[in-house]
Amino acid sequence: MLAIFTKLKDRVEAFLNEKNILTDCLNKIEEKTGIKKRYLALGAAGVIGAYLLFGYGASLLCNLIGFVYPAYYSIKAIESPDKEDDTQWLTYWVIYGFFSVGEFFSDIFLHWFPFYYVCKCLFLLWCMAPVSWNGSQILYRYTVRPLFLKHEARVDEMVGDISGKAMSAAENVTREVLHTLVRNRTIGPAEPEVKRLPSSAFVCQNIANKPTFDKSYGFLFFDILQINLSLCAVSSCMCLTAD
Repeated sequence: MLAIFTKLKDRVEAFLNEKNILTDCLNKIEEKTGIKKRYLALGAAGVIGAYLLFGYGASLLCNLIGFVYPAYYSIKAIESPDKEDDTQWLTYWVIYGFFSVGEFFSDIFLHWFPFYYVCKCLFLLWCMAPVSWNGSQILYRYTVRPLFLKHEARVDEMVGDISGKAMSAAENVTREVLHTLVRNRTIGPAEPEVKRLPSSAFVCQNIANKPTFDKSYGFLFFDILQINLSLCAVSSCMCLTAD
């Protein structure tokens, strides 16, 4: 037990000696007050614990604790050539995801549980603890991994079926949309039709086929007939003048 606390202490000391925003703030406070960084960190931890017990918005603070520190070290694990820390933090995020889903459905009951957010914060700290028996390793090894290996083939088959159906549905929807656009002639701008006056033959045909025709066509017919008669009169006059 003493070795565990010693290891945690060393990890905290290493974190406080790193160059980041938090340690820069602690260094400035240490220069102004003369209080060492380790005591400032302990005081901040005590304030956070009291806030989780009695403060408003404890859920947000607890989620930040479970996200910010692991996210910071996950980025460092990605940038480092060592793959062991990648596995460690991937395991943590898997457990964090399962826990978040379970909490979503049980939050309405757990919200009234006394000191729930303190217990949740301690659980997340146990999952991210820098020890071999931390919560994420134990839960993954004895709960998540056996279930995954047992149902892996079935889950892969379901995921493949869902992916295939989704792709097929997307293709069908795209095909239907394209057919609709082609049918409605909305793919390209339609050329405006040139409006022309109906010919005299068309008007005469409509008159012959329809006993009661539109008045507009009737007026147009008489206008065309009058123009033709005028042209005939002018032609006759020109012929007489020529003789």
